[in-house]
Formats: sequence, structure tokens, C-alpha cells
Amino acid sequence: MDFLCLDFEGVLIPEIWQYVAKETNSEELMLTTQDLKDYDELMKLRMKVVNEKNIKLSDIQEIVSKMEPFEGAHDFLDWARSNFQVSIVSDTFYELAWPLVQKLNFPTIICHHLNIENDRIMGYELRQDNNKQKVIESLKSLKYKVFAAGDSYNDVNMLKTSDVGIFFQAPEHIKNEFPELLTATTHDELKSTLCKYL
Repeated sequence: MDFLCLDFEGVLIPEIWQYVAKETNSEELMLTTQDLKDYDELMKLRMKVVNEKNIKLSDIQEIVSKMEPFEGAHDFLDWARSNFQVSIVSDTFYELAWPLVQKLNFPTIICHHLNIENDRIMGYELRQDNNKQKVIESLKSLKYKVFAAGDSYNDVNMLKTSDVGIFFQAPEHIKNEFPELLTATTHDELKSTLCKYL
């Protein structure tokens, strides 16, 4: 079976850091990879804010535990699993995302780790540089046909490297910058687009 690689935040779940921003009144945490192209710059900003505001890992986990996947994400994922081998490929962190992974019935997820000391977020450890693109390249090297969907700047390399890349609910400024990529605005539309290749 072919592979379908999905970004997590923005495709199946809301943006975790934006929820944290609202709950902790931290305007800077509203920025995402839809706003900043440099992931390291974005994460350094987040680390600065959580330490200045003394936001602990347990605080964020409590916020995340109250979040729910997007409406339609369950049904889409069930359909996807019956037609593809599915893996979430995300720049989130296991320590933050796991409550939502549970709510989606434990899909495979390839993401990063936070460095934690006494409940404080000290930093982060990437699985590898340019992880999303390299996951796609690895699957293609194993002779899989690979489809991918994502919504942000950090998904562009993954989408371009895949056999079929689809922007899902990406903002207009990103879609306009990469007009060669397919687009979908709902899970039903994403399903319909993928069905064309089955």
C-alpha cells in the first residue's frame, strides 16, 4: 500500500501553542510555522516565553488534555488507514502531543522531544534536521509511493518531495507562494483529492 504522511497541527488537531497562548495570556505564543519560516527561531521564542512566564510542562499538558481533534479528523483518519499506510510527520513534541494522539486512537507519529528538568522545559531535541522531508525521502527510497498533506512553511519540503503534496487549510499567503501544490480546505475535499490517485 502507498503511504500517506500527515502534518498533525493544522491538519488533524488545532495548533497546540496557540491554545497555550490563550490560556496563559502569552501573545507571542500565537506565532506558528504559518508565520515564521525558521523553525529554530520560532522555538527559541517559545522557550523564552515559557521560561519568562514560568510555564511548566505540566501546565501545557493540562491545557492539551482539554483540546479535541478537529471535527471530521477521526472519520478522515479511519478512511485514510483503510486506504494507505498512514504516519503523522510533525514538528510537535511527544511530551505535548500525546493526549491528542490518544484521542485519535494512537496513529503512528514521527516527531521531536523536549528536554525536561523538574517539570521545566529546558530546550528541545530534533529527531533530525529537515525531518519531514527526510521521512518522505526514506519512504521513497523503499519504493513506496508517498502522499502528504500539511498547512505551513515547515511542510513545504515534505509536500514537494512527496509524489503528491497537498496544502490543507493553508493560509492564502503560503498557497500563493507555492501555487504548484494542490490544495484542500476540508477533510472531505482532502479525501476526494486523494481518491483520484487510488
